[in-house]
Amino acid sequence: MPPQYGAMPQAYAQPPGYVATGALPYAGFWMRVGAYLLDVLILFIPLGILSLLPILGIILNIVGIWLYFALQESSERQATIGKRALNIYVTDLQGRRISFGQATGRHFGKIISSLILGIGYMMAGFTAQKQGLHDIMASTLVKRR
Repeated sequence: MPPQYGAMPQAYAQPPGYVATGALPYAGFWMRVGAYLLDVLILFIPLGILSLLPILGIILNIVGIWLYFALQESSERQATIGKRALNIYVTDLQGRRISFGQATGRHFGKIISSLILGIGYMMAGFTAQKQGLHDIMASTLVKRR
């Protein structure tokens, strides 16, 4: 028997509690750029001061930036200060909090995203789940709250 007029076919039915908002649950390229710029502004002064130290400054900058991103993205808040300001956060593919190791892999995966002329970052504007190359490598998503 054909579906009644106005009935939704089972293939298109949504799970209970689903509310259509018109927006994707994923944070797109420009939201992520905005969050990153806020994070850079936050890190600018402390990293600038550390840069005054010759070799130690370089090492402290690398470690400081890594810990800033990895510790916050693997924390209960799942986001850096910049991401929190824009109401976005990092999850694994099942929507759970990521581990420190996964956050570290995601952070250093950004080097590869940068080395290929930024194409790894731009992928976030074109993939279905708005993932950059570093997100795909670390099995993470950046979502909207």
